[in-house]
Amino acid sequence: MKVLIVGGGGREHALVWKLAQSPRVTALFCAPGNAGIASMAECHPIAGEEIGRLRDFALERRIDLTVVGPEGPLAAGIVDEFRKARLPIFGPSQSAARIEASKAFSKDLMARLRIPTAEAKAFTELEPALTYLDHRDAPIVIKADGLAQGKGVVIARSRLEAKEAASAMLQGKAFGEAGTRVVIEDYLDGEELTIMAFTDGKTVIPMIPAQDHKQLEDGDRGPNTGGMGAYAPAPIGTPAVVDRVRRTILEPIVGGLSQMGRPFHGVIYAGLMMVNDDPKVLEFNARMGDPETQAVLPLLKTDLLEVLLGVVEHRLDQVSVEWHSGVAVCVVLAAEGYPSAPVKGRIIRGLDGWDDSPSLILFHAGTGKTPSGTATAGGRVLDITGVGKDFHAARERAYDGVRRITFEGMQYRRDIGSRALLGR
Repeated sequence: MKVLIVGGGGREHALVWKLAQSPRVTALFCAPGNAGIASMAECHPIAGEEIGRLRDFALERRIDLTVVGPEGPLAAGIVDEFRKARLPIFGPSQSAARIEASKAFSKDLMARLRIPTAEAKAFTELEPALTYLDHRDAPIVIKADGLAQGKGVVIARSRLEAKEAASAMLQGKAFGEAGTRVVIEDYLDGEELTIMAFTDGKTVIPMIPAQDHKQLEDGDRGPNTGGMGAYAPAPIGTPAVVDRVRRTILEPIVGGLSQMGRPFHGVIYAGLMMVNDDPKVLEFNARMGDPETQAVLPLLKTDLLEVLLGVVEHRLDQVSVEWHSGVAVCVVLAAEGYPSAPVKGRIIRGLDGWDDSPSLILFHAGTGKTPSGTATAGGRVLDITGVGKDFHAARERAYDGVRRITFEGMQYRRDIGSRALLGR
């Protein structure tokens, strides 16, 4: 089969890497891809939002399956356009992807389905938002309603900070169109957990649980980012917790979308907060997480292509999804200035000599080729995943890999997985 992956980040490199292991895959294409993906797939400079060009490319190359990585193309309707052209594609329709594209829509649907989540209210005008904040306690969360690449969330520690964040979004256009509506949400105190699941709109199969690290600096300090690292399986995601999330959160949201005429096919991502051992939803995403994917896929035992086809062909109930034992820890290497203004064009050293070991994997994210060599081309530059029999071995292997890479201004967290290592 000929497979096209849409996107060009670390998540997409992980998808390419995993799909390359399938005996049924005969050719891999990626659009636009990156410097690392280019060593495994034929890359073409077509952006994810250029849906017409991607459709025409898939028709011309007779692509058997397209897999969409990022949220932007999903929200823009790529799945609908491909289906019109009778092109098999993995991912939700534009209407179903609204579960991520609009936080207000998501919160309203959760309320109607009685899915556990924090109390919240949406605003398009500043004055009512400020008045509402006068009657809420801090800390409190301010979210841009639309897509903001994982950065449109402010955890305000005071009412003043909350009002400044709301003003920046609604008046200062801090997140452009994504922030023309804001969701003000009560703060949930606990430990975060990510549970992603494959679904064909009926059957829901959870993946192993993961934990992301959103803040830029060690100890969960600094600005919010798209994710600075992840590990799987997260100890707090016990089999009982995963089963409970499937029954009380994942299956209800998938069923609710179907009842609305928005059947969801693809990966549903539940970002959760464990509050006194009770899972509450922070957010839903309509695709695989980044960097959670880079920690989860190395532990997938089942052929990924078979799972994806089970979703696309609406026969997921016939697929057995199995996992390797062990642990994976992924550390993100970010560019200087990330997340606000990442510096591009810095030459990366240490990329040679990486073999095909399944226990230490180098995924490219924001990289590009220059006459002087591979250079930084985005905020999150590289993802290094270590796999081991336990957290200590996996974490040590990942950071051994980190020490092999250098580029000017490189920043990364030194505490990825430490919570699990300490048993917290």
